[in-house]
Amino acid sequence: MFKFLFGNKAETPQVKRETQRETIERAQSEINEILATLSPKPRITIYPEEGSFTIDLPEQMPDEAKALPAPAASKD
Repeated sequence: MFKFLFGNKAETPQVKRETQRETIERAQSEINEILATLSPKPRITIYPEEGSFTIDLPEQMPDEAKALPAPAASKD
């Protein structure tokens, strides 16, 4: 009815949804890429009964070493 006022709206492009397999493969690839650059390598613990894992990271990450140290807490 009001096409002459609002114009003919073109359909928005459809966004391809990622499947669960694609999500897991992408996340695994990203994690592996990051872990490959770390030295020393973090410890990875896998819990098969829960279907989860943990990554024990070092106290200080390489990129954090470049940051300024945190200010000392004042004792008031």
